[in-house]
Amino acid sequence: MVYSSRINTLSTATSFPLSEVTVRLVTSDEVARWQALMARHHYLGFPGFVGERLYQVAEWQGQWLALIGWTAAAYRCRAREAWIGWTPEQCRRRLRFVANNARFLIVPGAHVPNLGSRVLGLATRRLSADWQAIHGHRVVLAETFIDPSRFRGTVHRAANWQDIGTTLGFGRHHGTYTWHGQTKRVAVLPLVPQARSWLTAVWDVAALTSGGVSMTFSTAALATAPRSLMARLATLPDVRKQRGIRHAYVTLLTIALAAIAAGCTSLLAVGEWAAGLTQDQLGALKAARFKGRYIPPSESAIRRALQRSDADALDRILTAWMAEYGSPDAIACDGKTLRGSGSETAKPRHLVAAVIHGTTRVIAQTAVDEKSNETPAMYPFLEPLALNSSPVTADAMHTQTELATYLVEEKHADYLVIAQGNQPTLEADIRALKPEDFSPSGRNLGQRPRAH
Repeated sequence: MVYSSRINTLSTATSFPLSEVTVRLVTSDEVARWQALMARHHYLGFPGFVGERLYQVAEWQGQWLALIGWTAAAYRCRAREAWIGWTPEQCRRRLRFVANNARFLIVPGAHVPNLGSRVLGLATRRLSADWQAIHGHRVVLAETFIDPSRFRGTVHRAANWQDIGTTLGFGRHHGTYTWHGQTKRVAVLPLVPQARSWLTAVWDVAALTSGGVSMTFSTAALATAPRSLMARLATLPDVRKQRGIRHAYVTLLTIALAAIAAGCTSLLAVGEWAAGLTQDQLGALKAARFKGRYIPPSESAIRRALQRSDADALDRILTAWMAEYGSPDAIACDGKTLRGSGSETAKPRHLVAAVIHGTTRVIAQTAVDEKSNETPAMYPFLEPLALNSSPVTADAMHTQTELATYLVEEKHADYLVIAQGNQPTLEADIRALKPEDFSPSGRNLGQRPRAH
């Protein structure tokens, strides 16, 4: 489909206030129009983007003023890697958090003073959110390459982009680099103040992750702080046979428990998590070295270490550490029977645990006595937790006056429990409530409150 340039350009006499210019994502129905305009008016044309891409348009009163095209970052750029402080391994892992401004076009007739920097500012301000919406992850750094034989980079400098050096004059085609001699200036714009520290962190920061493994770590929390997970585990004696030891016992335990805290539910998953650690991460965890490189422990080495360890001691250390790893927004308490824990002579083991809502983080758990139920078991593991007004949710089994009083008066927490047939008097009292018994805010607005 080809669009007439006359339909999509403005009269040179057209004037408009920059404050009314907006930038938005191009809809799927508008992509062909965007591509046709770019192919017609940009000096490089538009052969298409490779990899993740984003199309934005700047407009005023429905008229298109500028087109902004973003694509995946350049596979390699020595100036960019040096400015960020990336190792090759970090570059491979985090390149997806950088977006390349591959095309920028002011449409004919829209050349108003300061329009370019205004559009770039609006586009980059929403770039990370747009990337998250389209590709499922954010970006924290924007880059672009400016041909000095054609442009001085004034628009990008006016929009606070930083000139950080030049390319080497190589182009990448089908995985092969060839020298073409056309060096370009490299400019970058951090989209968040912490961009460089996030991109060079030993562990992926939570702000860069979404979906999959739900917990990320700082180096201090995991390995270097006085009360790090590794420091706590170092208090345990090494229970392994000394023959053939390669990795330190505390290294194996730290990797295993960190993988479990990150959402791994099997030893195979723990082994895969360990295999995915970077050289920086393995170094922080004091992994063994071989021929100048850190090597991750195998699944079998981790399994043998766990099999010989005191499971209860490991559980206490892990839950205590996770309880201190940030304040929980809300806690869910529930009990589960451990699959495969029973035998012909023993009943299956039943645990009650506290889990932080929206995560896989178990911050406390304890076994339920065979002659009791979950409610009495909740007091011992809730006692050391600093709830700090965090709401606690539980099922109908825990709808007990004593527990509610304990949470409010002793732990200074809120609670949300279910009232069912096990509390007939409470259920009847709730059903007898009238709309005026609820918050008066609805009546103040002249509305009748709704009973839920």
